Amino acid sequence: MAQNASDLESISQTIHLYFEGMYHSDTEKLKRAFHPQASLYGYLEGELVIIPLDNWLAHVRGVPAPVENGEEYDMKIVSTDVTGAVAVVKVADLYLGKRFTDYLSLVKAEDHWLIVNKVFHYDA
Repeated sequence: MAQNASDLESISQTIHLYFEGMYHSDTEKLKRAFHPQASLYGYLEGELVIIPLDNWLAHVRGVPAPVENGEEYDMKIVSTDVTGAVAVVKVADLYLGKRFTDYLSLVKAEDHWLIVNKVFHYDA
């Protein structure tokens, strides 16, 4: 399966659902962007954390939306690498005052792309 413009557009739409979901604390958009069994991995306070999707969504629901706090919208795709029906997208985003770099692994499920894994780093 060759990479094509349709796949790149669909991947971009999924990533923008992710961005909008985080910026507006819209967990319905985030649920549409992520596979239900996705997990998040990264370091918080120097400790490796593994967060199941449902736990992360509960966190997003429980904090003020960045847009409500007047935080600027600063989220962008840095790179996209697609091989067949899998992809990795590197993004840079400002979220709750922290600058994150996320590596989002995606799979093509039928005719759309879903995030199955998020690995993150933030600059303290």
